[in-house]
Amino acid sequence: MRTAESEPQTLSASMERMGRAAVQAATVLAQTTSAAKDSALTLAAHAIRAHVEEILAANEQDRAAARADGLGAALLDRLMLDRRRIEAMAAGVEAIVGLADPIGTVVAEWQRPNGLRIQRVRVPLGVIGLIYESRPNVTADAGALCVKSGNAVILRGGSESARSNAAIHRCLVEGLRAAGLPSECVQLVPTTDRAAVGYMLAEMRDYIDVIVPRGGKSLVARVQKEARVPVIGHLEGNCHVYVDRDADVRMAQDIVLNAKMRRTGICGAAETLLIDRAGTATHLSPLVHALLAAGCEVRGDALVQSVDSRVRPATEEDWYTEYLDAIIAARVVDGVQGAIAHIARYGSAHTESIVTENQATAESFLQQVDSAIVLHNASTQFADGGEFGMGAEIGISTDRFHARGPVGVEQLTSYKYVVRGTGQVRP
Repeated sequence: MRTAESEPQTLSASMERMGRAAVQAATVLAQTTSAAKDSALTLAAHAIRAHVEEILAANEQDRAAARADGLGAALLDRLMLDRRRIEAMAAGVEAIVGLADPIGTVVAEWQRPNGLRIQRVRVPLGVIGLIYESRPNVTADAGALCVKSGNAVILRGGSESARSNAAIHRCLVEGLRAAGLPSECVQLVPTTDRAAVGYMLAEMRDYIDVIVPRGGKSLVARVQKEARVPVIGHLEGNCHVYVDRDADVRMAQDIVLNAKMRRTGICGAAETLLIDRAGTATHLSPLVHALLAAGCEVRGDALVQSVDSRVRPATEEDWYTEYLDAIIAARVVDGVQGAIAHIARYGSAHTESIVTENQATAESFLQQVDSAIVLHNASTQFADGGEFGMGAEIGISTDRFHARGPVGVEQLTSYKYVVRGTGQVRP
């Protein structure tokens, strides 16, 4: 789905126009009232519902093309929209409306001995560039989060979801215009030419303040390598569930099955199961058989393989792999410290869960595992901004600076210092 804008001689001009328009829109949006932003988003949610048939038709075209190109089942699931998912998208935009506006919030304030009054105040980041793959709902989530947080955004979705993204983007623009805000607050790159990604990364330093990649490992690696502006990284979700010797077996089964099989194609899906060696007699067989019965392929170490002949041998590469499919790697480890060591070596610092009734063991895991999200007795599939009460997310950051974990409205802000005096001069 290339457009005229994808031709080399016009791509740079098109991207430059978008950049200039985004900067102007960001200036307007930073001064826009909460009521006006909320009105735009409410109207956008209404537009999503009103244009559901157009969105479904566009998505069917995308899915037909993806099937013809041999896209795998997990990626097809990420791409697919139905009425339930579209309604969830609209409801997600409305949930963002209900969040507190972070802009102008005083984070901290104090007074110096010389009488100066200092405040740390939240401000927008400016213009955000979002590069994402597959999931068209990201168009609505990201657009709404950026508007709410006072940021303009330039969206560049994947070619496989280009028609769906465009249909959803039109709904966001409809809401912005109806509320009297510039349509350029949320722009969608109008070409699937991969050169547009390179241009955003290397040639738009004068316009884009931060890049957010949301997609597979190769996309994130490219962004981190080529970007000339700061990046809020979303690395792969190699998520783990550790089942401790003191875990309730039924709870462990429920959590492991949900963490792996609820939706296999999301970044919060569990990819590795770790079982405490001291609990293998009671825990190992029920967990392995429950996964196999649910249609999950299990790749395990020698002890896990001994449970059932259907378990395939795990390779070293399996411990590093984000399958995004009904496949899980399983290993027996020496207690909670063995689990922590495995996660430190093979994990992607995304989301990890421990299942145990031993509070001391749980606290050791929660304190020592250095991932963006750690859970006790809960599924890794709760790694989601909406589930955290943040309305939605622009991604899950695995970075250790600025934003970590779900990136919502608050994480899309910076701050400035406002200092008020009464004539003080520095000696």
